[in-house]
Amino acid sequence: MKLKDKVAIVTGATSGMGRATAVLFAQEGAKVVVVGRNEERAKAVVDRIKAEGNEAIYVLGDASDLGFCDEIVKKTVETYGTVDILVNNAGMLSMSTLQDVSIEEWDRVFRVNVDSALRLCQLTAPIMKAKGKGVIVNVASVASFAAHHGFAAYISSKHAFAGLSKSMAWELGPEIRVNAIAPGAIHTAMVDSIGGPSVLQGMIDGCPMKRVGQPEDIATVALFLASDDSSFIDGQVIKVDGGFEC
Repeated sequence: MKLKDKVAIVTGATSGMGRATAVLFAQEGAKVVVVGRNEERAKAVVDRIKAEGNEAIYVLGDASDLGFCDEIVKKTVETYGTVDILVNNAGMLSMSTLQDVSIEEWDRVFRVNVDSALRLCQLTAPIMKAKGKGVIVNVASVASFAAHHGFAAYISSKHAFAGLSKSMAWELGPEIRVNAIAPGAIHTAMVDSIGGPSVLQGMIDGCPMKRVGQPEDIATVALFLASDDSSFIDGQVIKVDGGFEC
């Protein structure tokens, strides 16, 4: 098992890429803290993990509330005594144009996509530093590299998240490794919300692999980055997009 006895916090873990990552980490021996807003979905993830003979708890709250980050770490340490891995996967999509996006929407996107990850890093890094080892995996986006019409807040936040990930690597090393994943078209509820099958087909047509990714495609990369298999990889933003942005 690649993560035996490790304690992993996974935000946005009640659906899509986060859920797949939480389940896989548990299968690889981690004690997983499932973080999300919906209790029914959170309980379903934890129940599945426990049904497979593995260990998990859930913590409920809104990632846009930075005070919630303190609650996540407090509950994790109270339950498992430490934190070894942090996966910042919680994300919010915004499809407003530059002219239409409100400051309130802009601020909420950044709180969810960037600020919450910063706060969780500030809270967990001292724990990892004291242990002499830890890993942070941030889930960014191919939108961290390029722009498209109508996603100003989302694209700006993901560019910021990529930069924050590199800053984390510089400031938290050598004890803590930090890398980011940049998913492309992964079949999740967020991608479905962009425009349905026609938009998804356009992404498939524009991808050399001619298929959409699945949440498990991200989970396996997250596992690689969280494990010692990637012990000399640090400060990278790794595209997992089937070649869409190649």
